[in-house]
Amino acid sequence: MPHIEITHGLPGISGLFAQRPDTAAVLSRLAETLLRGASPLGRGERELIAAHVSNLNCTAFCSDSHSAFAAAQLDGGAGLVASVLADVDTAPVTPLVRALLKVAAEVQAKAAPVSDEAIAAARAEGATDTHIHDTVLIAAAFAMFNRYVNGLATDVPADPSFYDAAAELIVNHGYEAVR
Repeated sequence: MPHIEITHGLPGISGLFAQRPDTAAVLSRLAETLLRGASPLGRGERELIAAHVSNLNCTAFCSDSHSAFAAAQLDGGAGLVASVLADVDTAPVTPLVRALLKVAAEVQAKAAPVSDEAIAAARAEGATDTHIHDTVLIAAAFAMFNRYVNGLATDVPADPSFYDAAAELIVNHGYEAVR
């Protein structure tokens, strides 16, 4: 049961956004910029980073949402996303994406500099400054989003089809359409 009254009855961050449109506007814009704006990473790859961090943070709503958003935009769909969440080391992703997922995991694990080894491994796979910047910022932002959702004990949808409908909306219209 949520720690605050959610008058719209929506799950996860959706309910929080409906409850507080003022903060929703800012946070939706941030998500739009990070996950759909200009980047050398594809939209599906950025959603995969968000899903991975959310999974590591045990935030079911965000992990399931961004897994669906990633699956809708990546070759390999839900099977690929599930394999990443199960084991990054054996998932069928490019070496660059694997290295960036490991960078994201370090950001998720602690508020400290990413290890020189993780950065070197990403650079060895072709990561540019922008790849690394975007990965770290997505991981840091999702640490905040996950804590927002979990901290207020928001509900998780009872019907898994919620995530497919949300994916269609996000993929076709973006994050600012959901507020």
